[in-house]
Amino acid sequence: MQRYIISLGIVLGIWVAGCSPWASNSSSNNNAIAIPQATPSPTSEFRGQMLPISATATIAGKTINLEVTRTPEQQALGLMYRTSLPDDRGMLFEFNPPQQVSFWMKNVKIPLDMIFLRQGVVRAIAANVPPCNANPCPSYGPNTPIDQVIELRGGRASQLGLRVGDRIGVRFLPNSSQP
Repeated sequence: MQRYIISLGIVLGIWVAGCSPWASNSSSNNNAIAIPQATPSPTSEFRGQMLPISATATIAGKTINLEVTRTPEQQALGLMYRTSLPDDRGMLFEFNPPQQVSFWMKNVKIPLDMIFLRQGVVRAIAANVPPCNANPCPSYGPNTPIDQVIELRGGRASQLGLRVGDRIGVRFLPNSSQP
């Protein structure tokens, strides 16, 4: 048993050491809080995290099912390594208290739209952000405090006619543990 615990500790230590601690912040957004970015081993067959649907957003009358990141590790992985994202699905990142945030596309395989919200109002949209496979990767985010970010398939925000100033209602599902 002791050998198992030591082996587990070594594996976890290597995994933690292999994670880059913070997102690149190559934009002029020097005061932004960066999301820590995890990078699984290149030899692993990691296909990206699939979180349960625990919230929905209504955008232009369409329901978007949201995977909600609950931990720093889930935020760090985000949509990395995912090879597709259906039109009716997205990922929600929450920040309490609201803060200036910066996202990057390292190890993300598909273009994404990033919708930056404060109190349910769209403050900025980073549209059709391309994947980044080599450092340095640019970072994206507005120069204003944000309390939620929704990521959608690239081009989806435009298809829905989403604009800065629009209101998006996020509803947590009854069996989800709202933060």
